[in-house]
Amino acid sequence: MQGSPLVATSAAVGVTVAVGSAGTDVRSRWYRQLDKPSWQPPGPVFGGAWTVLYVLLALAGGRALARAGERPQEAPGYVGAYTGNLLLNAGWSWVFFRARRPRLAVLESAVLTASTVDLARRSWRLDRTAAVALLPYIGWTTFATALSAEIAHRNPGR
Repeated sequence: MQGSPLVATSAAVGVTVAVGSAGTDVRSRWYRQLDKPSWQPPGPVFGGAWTVLYVLLALAGGRALARAGERPQEAPGYVGAYTGNLLLNAGWSWVFFRARRPRLAVLESAVLTASTVDLARRSWRLDRTAAVALLPYIGWTTFATALSAEIAHRNPGR
């Protein structure tokens, strides 16, 4: 990534938000008719949580990439892991809401969680503050995987 790492990661996260948002459709009849657990947070909680998580993701990536200059052998792997994580992040909405494949979305969410753990591990080697900033993202993607699994379980024919 050329230029400021924080500018680059902020732009990449912004694209992820736009692509993921374009795939999200909580107003669709299909989604509204799904049997969802009582422990699913209300819509505004999702928006607020993701706003914070995306800011932390951009900051963590920017910090880690800024430090990658000290360990240039780490930079390509980090950029690949970061990019892959963002693709998985944006892709979940398309798998769940647009393809209407809750079971596949569970798998996608689990892979996203594993990717986030890997990203935190890679961040730790470059900048420990960046790694710590990713902990809420790990927690949220773990929760999202459990929620996706519960929705898939409650809606076997969908």
